[in-house]
Amino acid sequence: MGSAISLRLDFDGEHLRRLARQTKDAAQARRLLALASIYDGGSRSDAARLGNVTLQIVRDWVMRFNAHGPDDLMNGKAPGPKSRLNDRQRAALAQALERGPTPYLDGVVRWRLCDLVQWLWEEFRVSVSEQTLSREVRAMGYRKLAARPKHHAQDPQAIEEFKKTSPPRWQRSPAGPPKASE
Repeated sequence: MGSAISLRLDFDGEHLRRLARQTKDAAQARRLLALASIYDGGSRSDAARLGNVTLQIVRDWVMRFNAHGPDDLMNGKAPGPKSRLNDRQRAALAQALERGPTPYLDGVVRWRLCDLVQWLWEEFRVSVSEQTLSREVRAMGYRKLAARPKHHAQDPQAIEEFKKTSPPRWQRSPAGPPKASE
């Protein structure tokens, strides 16, 4: 079994407990308190019990703490998969969105996500789902705008006649209390 990795010398148990009280991240506070117990002379097994983890995880915490300090003990956000589109493809997509489709070439009169997915495949051989493309297009600053549909045979005169108008003013009811029926 190897020797234990020593903790940094620029911190002590009291300093880590103070940092644990100040942090808003519960996981970081738990890790700082476990390491503070090691600074105070406790064993790594005690720190593992205190942090409710295994000895290997305590070792990982010590390595992270020694390398980057207390800030590296916070939970980070997972990076997720990298984008399927590179900058050149993104620029071509933006140019295609600005230009709009050419009906006789693209076969559509307006861009829909499914059409853009097909266009990306034909241009770059990149397979992207509609949901992913929607996120990419929104991240580029574009929004879906659609005009309100209008029937081709709509008559403006019939619309005005159909609109209901209120009486010009309220009318008062006859004066006096209502009479009781007998």
